[in-house]
Amino acid sequence: MSDDIAFWLSYLTNGKHLTWYASFQFTIFAAVVGGALAVIFGLAGATMKNSRFFPLRLIGSTYSSIVRGVPDVLFFLFFPLAFEQAVEWFMAGQICTPETIAAQSAAWPPCKEANWFLGTPEYLLLASVSLGLVYGAFATNVIHGAMRAVPHGQLEAARAYGMSARQVLWRVHIRQMWVYALPGLANVWMLLVKATSLLSLLQIADIVLWADRLGAPNYLSAVGLVHDDWRWRYYLVLFVFYILVTLLSEKAFGALMQRAGRGILSEAR
Repeated sequence: MSDDIAFWLSYLTNGKHLTWYASFQFTIFAAVVGGALAVIFGLAGATMKNSRFFPLRLIGSTYSSIVRGVPDVLFFLFFPLAFEQAVEWFMAGQICTPETIAAQSAAWPPCKEANWFLGTPEYLLLASVSLGLVYGAFATNVIHGAMRAVPHGQLEAARAYGMSARQVLWRVHIRQMWVYALPGLANVWMLLVKATSLLSLLQIADIVLWADRLGAPNYLSAVGLVHDDWRWRYYLVLFVFYILVTLLSEKAFGALMQRAGRGILSEAR
């Protein structure tokens, strides 16, 4: 019995498992930063869709219509690669000389000095921006609908009290639209959390990638086969983790709904 406990303690605290535990921060970071950016992009997109100026309305409508139709995986791979190559192209124009370009054997970048080496922090930040852009398009539609749900009488009353257009927008319109938007944003948030499982596509050693590696049949030359295929056990841990995130999210959005609805009589509550 004591040998079994010693084995599990040493197994679950070896270097690979400690790295796996640490990788949970990548998923949490991507979800939190991506969610915050999605709300920012959603507010900007919805404001443009409500604008009186046609070019802004066109930009907002195009953003929410096109990005929502692109598969998450495709956008998740496209944006970081396009951004990386755009930076390298800009750097090449600044530092590459005809001699270094002629000496470059690979097709890209134009010269090796313009090569931008990306590590986990850079890929994680790009992944968060990708999540924000994709789910910001969904948030745009949610917020746009919520802004239209705010009674026009409230806005007319604010104008009658002498508020400027900016004050009406930020103090009345956006303040009241949260009551209508939060239920839809909660759904967007849950979709975004599920999409964090795609981080491994950007060479980020996240929780899904580590679960696959640790659960695969493990053989060490010193001790032989440590365990056979245990991937389902590690995936079960991830399953429990995402359920806990779901429960915490529901609690958090419930609290936000209570706070946003203070002093507002609305059917959306």
